[in-house]
Amino acid sequence: MSANTLRNPSVAIIGAGMTGILAAIKLREAGIDDIVVLEKADELGGTWRENTYPGVACDVPSHMYTYSFRGNPEWSHRFARGAEIHTYFKQVAQEYGVDQQIRFGEALERCHHVDGQWQLHTSKGAELTVDFVVAATGILHHPAYPDIEGLDRYQGEMWHTARWNHDVDLAGKRVGIIGTGSTACQVIGNIAERCGQLTIFQRTPQWIVDVPDQQYTEKDKAGLRGRQDKLSALSRRYAMALRNTFSKAVTGKKIPLALMSWAAKRNLRKSVRDPELRAKLTPDYPVGCKRLIINSTFYEAVQRDNVLLETAGIERIEEGGVVTADGQLHEVDVLILATGFSPFNFMRPMDLRGRDGVSIDQVWERKVQAYRSVCLPGFPNFFLMLGPNTPIGNYSVIAMSEVQTNYVLKLIDQWRAGKLDQVEATEEAKQRFNDYLREGMGNTVWVGGCQSWYLDADGDPAMWPYSWKQWVKELEEPDLDDFRKAA
Repeated sequence: MSANTLRNPSVAIIGAGMTGILAAIKLREAGIDDIVVLEKADELGGTWRENTYPGVACDVPSHMYTYSFRGNPEWSHRFARGAEIHTYFKQVAQEYGVDQQIRFGEALERCHHVDGQWQLHTSKGAELTVDFVVAATGILHHPAYPDIEGLDRYQGEMWHTARWNHDVDLAGKRVGIIGTGSTACQVIGNIAERCGQLTIFQRTPQWIVDVPDQQYTEKDKAGLRGRQDKLSALSRRYAMALRNTFSKAVTGKKIPLALMSWAAKRNLRKSVRDPELRAKLTPDYPVGCKRLIINSTFYEAVQRDNVLLETAGIERIEEGGVVTADGQLHEVDVLILATGFSPFNFMRPMDLRGRDGVSIDQVWERKVQAYRSVCLPGFPNFFLMLGPNTPIGNYSVIAMSEVQTNYVLKLIDQWRAGKLDQVEATEEAKQRFNDYLREGMGNTVWVGGCQSWYLDADGDPAMWPYSWKQWVKELEEPDLDDFRKAA
């Protein structure tokens, strides 16, 4: 079929974060120009717009954390700061004209499949009809609040790290922070010196690896400007290093796992002098079972005289502070919730209904699953980007999104050429794929007995249990036998 006779679909992209920007660029490159991007906020950027807490940075090397077709020579450090990353995505969106296609401040509230198309209703009352929906809503964008008695009774200043209150000066204040994950470690390393007293409420200690955060000079940046070839080569080197260390380790390769374990344990042993404090900071689960934290400031901060690491469980919250299981009241002026996100919400709470009116809540009532992490049986012409079992341990989500976007474009091409009337994976294909995932999980570190956001309600990891190379191969070409044929 010639280019002139291809069907030209209309596409709605939900979300103007990293993946939504990428999808818009690639759809236009494929000759699809009937595109609308719906963004609930007043600005693009996704997680890098939402998270502005002190110390926010990426834990993937910055030159790897870019689109493959548009590197960035201006990074200030090996691990880019959040504001820099946000600026990068705004620049790319402007350069490629994506910002002109975004409808800001307009959330998608209702998305129903009717008579072969998607009927959309937005928060501004607009009604849209499109052929395809690309849900680029991200993984970590619904803040998770802890279920602690009395949280609503606290009288001081309180906020989630993803909703940082920059109007409150922490200087000299008694500050409590709940959580010791990646975000908490970044925050603690940044605010400890300013606080009068900082109490860290730790439920579970974390394994931390210190990777030097190189600062790039003007000379470094100048050598990369206008040289996409150099930027791409640098990205490939970092990607290869991660694939051969972290990615292999978490998927059960013994030598990389042993090296990663040694590095994390050595970092703790060398960084924390006091044996009692070191014991409190030593996890009782294998390295990598939770997401490995890349950080060079937390251990130093936790040893400051004005910092207390509290390991007794939280009993309740009172008006003036936090009561721990030993009955002690920790009075705090500010309470910070570094309690992460709800990773299994995806596009919800959107009212999403597929073929025959089936709702996503019904389909996912028992288990959040997808075919190839992208397609949902019962939801024709609907693509979930970075869906369940996409995450690859300590790897760039941009690289993951690029692979998935290419796969989605190939499926849309099948529709454009008339080879698929509707792009919908079968239930049987979804089940085979998830059986395949389950077979590989037994070799991974995620089944090491710890609790983490990687695990669903059944305790099954929503991760990719094989190699990066295998993941790319799985999404290289669509298998049309796995999709519903025309009725």
